[in-house]
Amino acid sequence: RRAIALGMTVIAYDPYVSDSNGIELVGLDDLLSRSDYISLHLPKTAESAGMIGRAQFEKMKPGVRIINCARGGIVDEEALYEALISGKVAGAALDVFDEEPPTDWKLVKLDNVICSPHIGAVTKEGQSRVGAEVAEKLIEFAKKHAPV
Repeated sequence: RRAIALGMTVIAYDPYVSDSNGIELVGLDDLLSRSDYISLHLPKTAESAGMIGRAQFEKMKPGVRIINCARGGIVDEEALYEALISGKVAGAALDVFDEEPPTDWKLVKLDNVICSPHIGAVTKEGQSRVGAEVAEKLIEFAKKHAPV
């Protein structure tokens, strides 16, 4: 909704969704070749690991911008680095890395990369949920291991 309000045309790729709430669903290759901005929001699975690599960067428009706030390992970081250095990718915003915390800082040091910590669960609601889950697990443990 925000992107549309800014006058952007929004397209999406999701092989598991059929109702897109009015957003045009396209194939991955079509999305890669048409997009000025690509924002990733998916879990890391065997299917999605390494999903964006050299072959996918080659299909993208020159000057594309990549936003990965999904999971580390979905984007091949070496391929992203090369695409950023070459100018194929104009910029990247990352809050996830293949290895966390990252040990290879060359991506982070680029002027056309913005990095932040992946802190989606660090909200009042997230912390309440975590606290409730911990309490439930402690109660469950105590019931199983309490002396009779």
